[in-house]
Amino acid sequence: MFDFPLDAWYVWIGLAVVSTAALGVGSALPSAMPPDASGSAQTVDSVAASEHAAIGKHPLSNAETVRIGIDSISLRGPGGKSHAAFGYGPVTPVTHDSRLKSVLQGEPPMTVFDSPVTFKQVTRQAQRAEPRWKGTDELIVRRVSWEGTDVVLVG
Repeated sequence: MFDFPLDAWYVWIGLAVVSTAALGVGSALPSAMPPDASGSAQTVDSVAASEHAAIGKHPLSNAETVRIGIDSISLRGPGGKSHAAFGYGPVTPVTHDSRLKSVLQGEPPMTVFDSPVTFKQVTRQAQRAEPRWKGTDELIVRRVSWEGTDVVLVG
């Protein structure tokens, strides 16, 4: 008595609308997990907490771009964005066009910079720079000390 007749046009239209809505919701779900920013932040913290010169690397396999600030890191990938704060800081973000990149990759600061004062000025400028999104597949962290300037380089 209360059954819907399956040959009625309004039943078929309603079924088509519900099916289309379900398909739209299903296709809007992300297909990948967001990148792991907390693992990257832990790598930075482990190097920053060291009392001696140290280096650490962390793969960013699920991230397309990274943004490094003096107190946090953000990752963006196909699954969305993630953000994590550093427990130790501030750190010094390194850009690709900076002389600090050579130091980050292993060069001693005394071979790249003329004096400890210049090294300190460049690190302070890098800390004041506005963070930008950059593409990379690996995070490198290095703690460097040179005549009173003790920094954690992250790039």
